[in-house]
Amino acid sequence: MNKIIVTTYKLEALDNEGAVVATEEATEAQPFKFISGMGFALDAFEQHVEPLNEGDTFDFTLAPEEAYGQYDETHVIDFPRESFCVDGRFDDKQIYPGANVPLVNEDGQRFLGHVLEVNEKTVRVDMNDTLAGKTIHFTGTVILSRPATNKELEAFANMLSEEECGCGCGCDHDHEHHHDHECHGHHHHNGHCCGKHAH
Repeated sequence: MNKIIVTTYKLEALDNEGAVVATEEATEAQPFKFISGMGFALDAFEQHVEPLNEGDTFDFTLAPEEAYGQYDETHVIDFPRESFCVDGRFDDKQIYPGANVPLVNEDGQRFLGHVLEVNEKTVRVDMNDTLAGKTIHFTGTVILSRPATNKELEAFANMLSEEECGCGCGCDHDHEHHHDHECHGHHHHNGHCCGKHAH
């Protein structure tokens, strides 16, 4: 049974020493909303919160393998500079060191890559999730949990299929690249995402 679940949460990303290196929060004003069983949230996150009732709190920790995967050096790739050309010109407004660029793989899946370096011939892109290799600690409260209607399921599926770059990347096109690494989806945060998941 698919359920509509709305939660607040605080995410803390921990390094190998247990120190908090990143935080993220879904508040009552901007909660995290998803429908279970549709691949929107991290599987392990969903498994923890799906059985809970309204008003229940949660507090759990996910290993990297349960969250965003281990950091993989092979996911840092040098692409030919011409791969990032639009209408014959290099897209320097979107492609620069530090930029997050929406990419599309040969299966049509969208995800973000982080530009590390741009030179005369290549663009080096890190396609690891920004939380890859981190242990993730979640605490929060379930605000709503109920069966989803057929209309809600259809609307949610349409939203996912039409979703574009989101995440504030500020672009109106994706760059398509073919590569053979496996991309990790993540948690959708605050109701939008790039790639497969959510906070």
